[in-house]
Amino acid sequence: MPLNSSRVLIPYRHPKKLKPYESAVRAAGLEPVPVLTSGPVSLNSASGLLLMGGTDVNPERYGQTAQPATDEPDDERDAAELALIDEALRKDLPIFAICRGIQILNVFHGGTLIQDLPAGGPHDPDTKDVSAIAHEVNIEPGTLLDKIAGTACWRVNSRHHQAVDRVGEHLRVSAVTSDGPVIEALERPDRRFVLAVQWHPEDQIAVHPEQLKLFQSFAHAVRDS
Repeated sequence: MPLNSSRVLIPYRHPKKLKPYESAVRAAGLEPVPVLTSGPVSLNSASGLLLMGGTDVNPERYGQTAQPATDEPDDERDAAELALIDEALRKDLPIFAICRGIQILNVFHGGTLIQDLPAGGPHDPDTKDVSAIAHEVNIEPGTLLDKIAGTACWRVNSRHHQAVDRVGEHLRVSAVTSDGPVIEALERPDRRFVLAVQWHPEDQIAVHPEQLKLFQSFAHAVRDS
């Protein structure tokens, strides 16, 4: 077994946001390898890529002008993560993308984003209880997510003001909100494991252990790399 067979690269900008992702990765039996997006980034020493939440992707990357509610761009982080997605796909290494992760994965594939969801809905970026259930997602049958979840519906948390709009090339929608058209999960069927979710399973696993299945399935794919 290769020495890096359980190492997962986690690009990050703010160290204080890392802990729940590292804990979830460890709970699945993997070794997290955090790397600042301000430095050199490469998957040479890892067998998988975890993309975490964070600031909005620069709208210029999908051909739009920033709206008032959109964050100031972090072009350095965008560039680092897009390069890592490209490397992972070329090497067919597993990718698990969360929140901002699903958005930049979609942008990489030529998709676009909703820059600001309507206020007052279940998608609250400022919720105090990060594990609290916000809404349900309906899981598309026959998808990788369906295989992992083993159910047609999951109750998930929510902490975002943007979402996938036009789906990028090669990607498939694998979950949507049960009470509206918001895309909640994407995957890429022509790769061994590329899965992206809009919610934050790393914050749920302590009180909703079924969410650990996502990390365990990712871990299985990583160890098989």
